[in-house]
Amino acid sequence: MKNKKVFVSGCYDLLHGGHIAFLKTASFYGDLFVSIGRDENLLLLKGKRPVFSEEERLYIVKSIRYVHDAFLATGNGMLDFEPDLKRIKPDIFIVNHDGHTPDKEDLCKKLGIEYILLERIPEPGLPARSSSATKKELRFPYRLCLAGGWIDQPWVSKIYPGSVVVSQIWPTMNFDNRSGLATSSREVGIRLWGDRYPDGDPLENARLLFGAENPPGREYVSGSQDHLGLLMPGINRLFYNGGYWPERIDSNISKDICEWLSNVIWLVKLKPRPSGYDPLKEMHLERTYIKELGEAGSFCWESILKKDIAGLGKGMTDTYLSWKKILPLTVPDDILKEMETDYFPKYPGAITSGSGGGYVIVVSDKPVDKAIRIKIRY
Repeated sequence: MKNKKVFVSGCYDLLHGGHIAFLKTASFYGDLFVSIGRDENLLLLKGKRPVFSEEERLYIVKSIRYVHDAFLATGNGMLDFEPDLKRIKPDIFIVNHDGHTPDKEDLCKKLGIEYILLERIPEPGLPARSSSATKKELRFPYRLCLAGGWIDQPWVSKIYPGSVVVSQIWPTMNFDNRSGLATSSREVGIRLWGDRYPDGDPLENARLLFGAENPPGREYVSGSQDHLGLLMPGINRLFYNGGYWPERIDSNISKDICEWLSNVIWLVKLKPRPSGYDPLKEMHLERTYIKELGEAGSFCWESILKKDIAGLGKGMTDTYLSWKKILPLTVPDDILKEMETDYFPKYPGAITSGSGGGYVIVVSDKPVDKAIRIKIRY
């Protein structure tokens, strides 16, 4: 008996286990024909070219043992495979849930082709993957400062040393610019390495990024907690003692700690910092205030290691209140009022991600209304 012809289509960029599992399952239905989107059509549809060229993607897919034949789509648009579908005349067209569209199903009905929708089921022991998720994981991360912010500036830590706590977070979404997530430093990093996490030693990469953003003669030197937080995985306590670079770095990349922190941190969007905003116009660099700030960072760090949600919240809140004493303009009165009304009384702690705006970073073991989840990269 002659095998049925089975047809699938897709981009097949950054091939991963999820692709192979899908092609393997599809091949159980008959001889598998794979239509691969051309570079120009993908550019038209997605606004950017795939990571691998059409020739590379075709070569890789043709090499997979479950594939009977593969070819570049000859049509355009979302149904770029339509001319090839009519040429191959398959018995079955297979998609997974990510690839399903009513237009594909309608076309198959019109041509008398059986339309099968597969669940995304990975091979036993392997994680479920999608191309979009894989690409997000490869993109340049963001930085979250949880406590001790501003003590990375020498004009602060030379008065009293202390700790900053930062975490590297996956780019699960495009966070707002000017929101205190080190977006300016991140843009410099993307100019250096492209929109992907760079290979090599994270600490050395952080030094390169710090130097690239702070060339000789720059009036304001960006604090190195931005660059270290962007490039060093997990959660890091940076201890500053009067220098631009920390005197000591303590890191934790354990899955247990990072996943716990990911589950208790929530971001609530505020308005971004206004253009031209200068948080340094008013300063009160008193030793007592700065000591409180640095100690809040240390307390936050020790609480994270113990998975102490109350201590984590206190370290964050104490940092925020220290900012109000040291640099009053970093804590505008309207936002402080919102924090005192909506967050401090209801949750273990909160802080803002940026000076004067960005996001409220809330600590809670229960969902927070209108909040965004984050994922610590470890």
